[in-house]
Amino acid sequence: MAKYYAGIDLGTTATKAVVFDCEGEVIYQTSQEYPMYHPVVDWSTQRPEDLLDAVYQCLSEITSNYDLSFVSFSAAMQSLILVDNHHQPLTDCMIWADNRAVAESEELKNSELGQEFYRISGIPIHSFSPMTKLVWLKQQKPDLLATAHKLISAKEYIWYHLTNEYTIDTTLASGTGLMDIHTLEWSDKILNFLSIQKTQLSIIVKSTHRAYCKLYNLELVSGGGDGVLANLGSGAISTDKMALTIGTSGAVRVVAEKPYIDAKMRTQCYHLFENEYLKLGAVNNGAVVLQWLKNQVLETNESYESLFEKAEKVQAGANGLLFVPYILGERAPIWDAKAKGIIIGLDMQHQQGHLIRAAMEGILYGLRQIAEVLVPNQKVRKKMNLMVSGGFAKSDFWLQMTADVFQMNVEVSNTIESSAWGAVLIGFESFGMKITPQNKIGKSFYPNQENEIIYNDGFEKFKQIYQRLYS
Repeated sequence: MAKYYAGIDLGTTATKAVVFDCEGEVIYQTSQEYPMYHPVVDWSTQRPEDLLDAVYQCLSEITSNYDLSFVSFSAAMQSLILVDNHHQPLTDCMIWADNRAVAESEELKNSELGQEFYRISGIPIHSFSPMTKLVWLKQQKPDLLATAHKLISAKEYIWYHLTNEYTIDTTLASGTGLMDIHTLEWSDKILNFLSIQKTQLSIIVKSTHRAYCKLYNLELVSGGGDGVLANLGSGAISTDKMALTIGTSGAVRVVAEKPYIDAKMRTQCYHLFENEYLKLGAVNNGAVVLQWLKNQVLETNESYESLFEKAEKVQAGANGLLFVPYILGERAPIWDAKAKGIIIGLDMQHQQGHLIRAAMEGILYGLRQIAEVLVPNQKVRKKMNLMVSGGFAKSDFWLQMTADVFQMNVEVSNTIESSAWGAVLIGFESFGMKITPQNKIGKSFYPNQENEIIYNDGFEKFKQIYQRLYS
């Protein structure tokens, strides 16, 4: 009987379970969605029990239908839950989009101490970070912070309920703002500042760490953060490749041989594995912008495919319409949680298709801005292949637009679910399985030179608009 392998991808809006064969072919996929709550202005939370139920449902479905060798995990980063000594939540799950710590972040960011914390952790001082949310808790709810048994991410909460242990892999730990990226240990200096104890945090382990789940009679592998595993799953694990992911949010990532600290605090740095790291920038405003535009502004029941067809009929540059899509504030490279979305050039000629195309182009401009920080030399950047993943990779139209905006060759792996596949690859490593699957390229897209001038012009305007309005 054939053996299969599963990756559980704990996302921002849904948990996916993807069953693969040893070559990375998707055999089966299922998902469970859950809501996001905004109980107070700037708060973005989820209920831990919703996340756990989603994982249980996904695991029950795949284990009842497939003989699995193991299940490995990929997880959205920068979440925070406080739990009591009975392992029950004291708070909802604060996700990366939660901006309650804006004031505390700004104060710390502009201090010498904040700069030092960035140099230690590789994580910019911004409200997306669990570290800054802990600053908020220290100031607003000190008793709650002091008495909490554990301060953990959504992945750690789920892992405990499956394995009865509190552990966190180095990729997720490096995204908290609490770990020393140079030593891969919790930073005493940062923890002392927050007045928290190491015992309140999980034990840091390698991504290949394993535990047994009695409930499903199954071996589980820790895996890692979704962005890190997307690089692995898409084959972007060498310095001549750049990874681009667009899901709810988005990110651009490049492999580095040592921790990368940007003098202007524009980038993040995560541990990958062994002596490899990722330098990257993540944006708040990925496909969530299109979801907002479709549901809240256009108020249409049309499918995204139908809206994309309208956008495809519009010329590159959206007939002068420019959209700076900072509807959720923004992370890299501006790190301004108070940033707002901006539409420039709107007139009577513009229709639905123009708005959709301008939003898609604006999302890509924001990500190109990160690419230029990570690899400033344009000639070097153009020689790199852009390895893409995420839900947007299902749209040939958006992929061609990506090649045109970045002026780079775009490659799409046969396995679009790169984070889940990256988790399975970690599982192979954990069990010492000598499987070296080929990262087969499913599709390739090449820059349309006719659009280079249009997009270079639009990109320069994109950067100037924010600077002029907010700096």
